[in-house]
Amino acid sequence: MVLFSRTDKSLLGRWWWSVDRPLLVCFLILMFFGVMLTMAGSPPVAERLGLDSFHFVKRHVVMLLPTIALMIFFSFLNLKNMRLISLVTFLGVVLLLLITPFFGTEIKGARRWLNIGGFSLQASEFLKPVFCIMNAWVFSHLAKQFNIKRPWIISMGLFGFMALLLLLQPDLGMTVVITAIWAIQFFMTGLSFQVIAVIGASGIAGLVGAYFLFPHVSDRMNKFLFVTDDKFGASYQIEKSLNAFRNGGLWGQGPGEGVYKKHLPDAHADFIFSVAGEEFGLIVCAILVGVFAVIFFRALVQLNRERNFFVIIAGVGLVVSFTFQSVINMASALNLIPTKGMTLPFVSYGGSSLLALGIHTGLILGLTRHRMEYK
Repeated sequence: MVLFSRTDKSLLGRWWWSVDRPLLVCFLILMFFGVMLTMAGSPPVAERLGLDSFHFVKRHVVMLLPTIALMIFFSFLNLKNMRLISLVTFLGVVLLLLITPFFGTEIKGARRWLNIGGFSLQASEFLKPVFCIMNAWVFSHLAKQFNIKRPWIISMGLFGFMALLLLLQPDLGMTVVITAIWAIQFFMTGLSFQVIAVIGASGIAGLVGAYFLFPHVSDRMNKFLFVTDDKFGASYQIEKSLNAFRNGGLWGQGPGEGVYKKHLPDAHADFIFSVAGEEFGLIVCAILVGVFAVIFFRALVQLNRERNFFVIIAGVGLVVSFTFQSVINMASALNLIPTKGMTLPFVSYGGSSLLALGIHTGLILGLTRHRMEYK
């Protein structure tokens, strides 16, 4: 059934025929899996905390409503309004990041969350999408408007300031994602291989330094390097996560039949991919990976048709960061890399994460729309 005819000139009609519907469907599929897997993985966590079994499920579903609204709103924006609203959002996020180390709630050795009216807000989640837009703006429009011959200096300063704010919390995982966004956008502007080598060496040096400077970073590295089945050891969650995948096999144990999720403190969030593996098997895990792959390649194909430099740089940054986050989460659950405490986009439970993803995916849909202004 067609929602709108091609001759429909209403705002919704024009949006429907210009938005990339396969991408939109993929995002909605991830939201469906998020509800399904939150129902499977969150009850044991809620019961351990003395809450109603479906406490996290209800909150997750409620948060999906403003998430979808944000996604649709940002997908409607033209390029001028997209930059303007992203700038305002960016300034607000920077302000929140500045006060987080002083007024934030400390959890597991890090101050990343602000308690605002009973809602726990992680400001760094909102940094990813707007940083992509701001950095692309620096390389495209600002360089031309103000005749800046070396926009990379401004970009580097912007990145350095953001990285500093994140490391003050400290949030190494988000710093890695922001670094990846900045590096890929920088590379697309014609970065020389010598500079790439310097950036790569600096990144490696930074990771080594983080291991010795931040106890929670060294703890996660040790979890990755020395996996044991000691309930009181640092690698407890990793071992249970791997056991969940082994127990699930090809077809899974069935909805609600998972055993190891009961021993995972973050079964509804960081390790929800493990819940998918145990209860629904390799098949559903492969479907999830496939959906993320379709989003990645579909978006890049659409962006490859564009001629607007800003659209290309911003779009690639958004798509790469979205995919990179999903790869980090799934690889962490499989012990392929150290755990980073990152959610699986739209699948893991998390209020701040969902709202930020609404903005993130809305911007992707907005940049990949077929507009005459791009031609």
